[in-house]
Amino acid sequence: MYLSMSCFPSIAQLLTPSLLLINLTQARTPIVVKRVTTLGPQLTPDVTNVSRDGGYSALINGNIVWLYDDTECMDMQGNQLSFVSNTATYANQPNSNVATVADFGIVNLGTNPDGSPKTAILAHTTVGTGGWIPFQPDELQYNEQMNGKERVAIWPGTSPTSISTTQAFLYAPLVYVDSKPQDPLKEYQARGMTLITITAPSSGPIAARQGDLIIPGTEVAYGGFSSILGYKSTDTVTDKDSGNRDVYLLGMTASGLQLARVGMNDLSNFSKYTFWNPQGQNFSNSPPKPSLEDATQVYLPGTFSSGSIFYSPYFETFIMVYFNKMVDSTFYVRYLQLNGPLGQDTTWIVGGKNGKGIEAEDAEALVRYTWSAEQKLYASPPGPGGFNYAGMAHPEYFNTRYFPQSLYPTSTPTKQQMNGWYGSGSAGVDGKSILLSWTSQEVGGTDNGIYQIQLATVEFDDIPSDFGPDVSATAGTAAPSGTPTASFAQGKKPPNNPVSSILSIAGHGTAAHTVGLGLLHGCAIYVLAMHVFLYTRVRGRII
Repeated sequence: MYLSMSCFPSIAQLLTPSLLLINLTQARTPIVVKRVTTLGPQLTPDVTNVSRDGGYSALINGNIVWLYDDTECMDMQGNQLSFVSNTATYANQPNSNVATVADFGIVNLGTNPDGSPKTAILAHTTVGTGGWIPFQPDELQYNEQMNGKERVAIWPGTSPTSISTTQAFLYAPLVYVDSKPQDPLKEYQARGMTLITITAPSSGPIAARQGDLIIPGTEVAYGGFSSILGYKSTDTVTDKDSGNRDVYLLGMTASGLQLARVGMNDLSNFSKYTFWNPQGQNFSNSPPKPSLEDATQVYLPGTFSSGSIFYSPYFETFIMVYFNKMVDSTFYVRYLQLNGPLGQDTTWIVGGKNGKGIEAEDAEALVRYTWSAEQKLYASPPGPGGFNYAGMAHPEYFNTRYFPQSLYPTSTPTKQQMNGWYGSGSAGVDGKSILLSWTSQEVGGTDNGIYQIQLATVEFDDIPSDFGPDVSATAGTAAPSGTPTASFAQGKKPPNNPVSSILSIAGHGTAAHTVGLGLLHGCAIYVLAMHVFLYTRVRGRII
């Protein structure tokens, strides 16, 4: 039985975001968009017909690994062939075509009426028995007992974080999914965050669970938005037992982003985590409540539904690219202002660490400087479903400096401490272009729902020589949403391809239209559009 997806008018009838952003006046910013090129849908030639959402990625062992949430394969008539809660692919020839991926776990199930192969991903695996990320025995037992009425799902939800050039980790939410809840707001119930390590041999990406729950479902879902690996911090440098790196983890709540820190060796031990206290400008052993609403106690107030933080070699600072909870299909961006230090620290001063800028592993800068105000980056064109979600940036493309130099083996000569150039065209300026992805509902209605990953590239313009700190941002916290300033020097090119905290309020989209996914997606979106916030299932996390 198919899930109804259209009980109310399309969001496109309510809010129609423009494709190109106009120039408006605001504080000077280094982020100016030169052009956007839409690439169309991500291409999956190995499978007959696939519907999935999410779309997160990392460069591991020379392979760009893409991760997805709920994934459904169908035949040409729309009949379901397989459905699992997560899958993974490799980018296929990313140095020449960023749009195509190679799937794994493909099963041939015969032929279509036109004679083409009928293929599906993990066709011999049910949604209750697994996906690319393995279930634990108790999770398998629960799914077997519920027999489809309820299930445990694991959704990647964000991009992995590299700990070497050959391995990465990911915090992913475990969620109870009730196909027919008495209370629609309880269709998704957060169980907590699990830790996954990822390797990428030539045979295909491998996910390994590091225990069961790392972060309980009663806490902020740290790592669910983004994780950044950094050098030992000023106040942890003498703690040798926790490893030679600190990890900064950001999780979403209804009030904004909260931040935690832990030593690399203690990732799986939540009792070792410390939590940023914006009022005291220090780390505390007491975690903030997920329901906390006081903006002065939130690391970065605002609304967030997907995104990540990463170091940009072009802007030479950390930038944040994300979707907020407004129903506008728009990417937003902030950058860490090195001209806006917090406190009187003698190391983290105007201009960066010791006044000499910052590098990729200077993650401590996240609590030493202010974030710029929110500005629009790119309004993605919504599909027939009326809105897009799961907006993500993919900094491993168009960037030979994706890995911090310290992640290379010590025997690697300095000149060889760079990865290949991934992206069409010859190598250019690292980080001047960036690949964006989002999930769009391409087919919708009372009987079906097809979800696709869509792609675009953004090329930044030259950095203005006279930009200064964003005066609208405040020390310790971010200012409310700013006026859009990421202007376009050139219009969008035509397509060139043929074809949140998990504890907050709403759910996370659906790539599949069967297996009793339950809640009337369109109904929830319509109601919450009226309340301004995006109250939608955006399936890599619950926000």
